[in-house]
Amino acid sequence: MSSYDPPTGSTPDTGAAVPPQPEAPGPQDRARFPARVGTVVWGLIVLALAALIIISRLGIVVLNGSYVLIGLMIGAGAALVIGGLLSARGRDKDTTTGKS
Repeated sequence: MSSYDPPTGSTPDTGAAVPPQPEAPGPQDRARFPARVGTVVWGLIVLALAALIIISRLGIVVLNGSYVLIGLMIGAGAALVIGGLLSARGRDKDTTTGKS
């Protein structure tokens, strides 16, 4: 490297350091971070509400708002509990070192 060459990690015109760019997560990284149960459940709640609003606006069915909310909360609670149990069961399959 000569005295004319810019320092490593800097731009030739300003001499300012260029921060390293983080790499985009690849397919192998996505397997380590599966979708969270809560995210899936809330997404399903939003989709169900949108479908119920469309159905009620079309006049196909008359819906009682209180009953719809109670049903959605019961379904969401059950989905969260079942998803949490399945997630915990899947986590228990990993080998442990015996240390706490």
